[in-house]
Amino acid sequence: MRMMLKQVALVAVVALVASACATRGFVRREAAVVDAKVDTLAATVEETQERTLQNEEQIGVVDQRAQAAGQAAEMSQQTADAANEAAEAVNTRVGGVEEEVNRFMYEVTISEAQGGFQLGRSELPDAARARVDQLIAQLQADPQNVYFEIEGHTDSTGSVRRNMQLGMQRADSVKLYLYDQYNVPLHRMSVLSFGEDRPAAPNDTAEGRAQNRRVVIRVRS
Repeated sequence: MRMMLKQVALVAVVALVASACATRGFVRREAAVVDAKVDTLAATVEETQERTLQNEEQIGVVDQRAQAAGQAAEMSQQTADAANEAAEAVNTRVGGVEEEVNRFMYEVTISEAQGGFQLGRSELPDAARARVDQLIAQLQADPQNVYFEIEGHTDSTGSVRRNMQLGMQRADSVKLYLYDQYNVPLHRMSVLSFGEDRPAAPNDTAEGRAQNRRVVIRVRS
């Protein structure tokens, strides 16, 4: 009986020892799993922190570049404004010079009503030549020092195309007379035809049409 009790007690002790060993093994395994998870989490946190620092550095670089770009744009705008102001000043000076150079001096109109061009004709009559001679005499200087603008006009008789041609022929007649008679250089004269587009009087009367058949000579210094 005593022997049996000893055996039972021994079995119990062995069972307790085995149970204790099993418990410690389990604990060690679980601890190892937890340690692995902690290590992984720590590595993830470190990686995240590193990426955050890199992002902050990149953001700083981008901010610097944006600031530099803004400053460059501001400087460019200032330069453009200064260039515009300079251009305006130059245009003002050029305009003043052109106005002075192209100062209007005289204007003479030669029409049929004043002994000028007849209906459908472009030849320069004697009376019209006399008007040109008077103009040259008024200049009281070398006519090569001035510039002549010669405009040809017609009445509304005939087609628009024909009137444009006729107006140009009348202007050319005056130009040729100035060149042949007074040696005015060709580059000192310009001719232009308005045809019937700029009447000086209504075309519904003979007197009005006579006034519209004309050449206008403008002299600029």
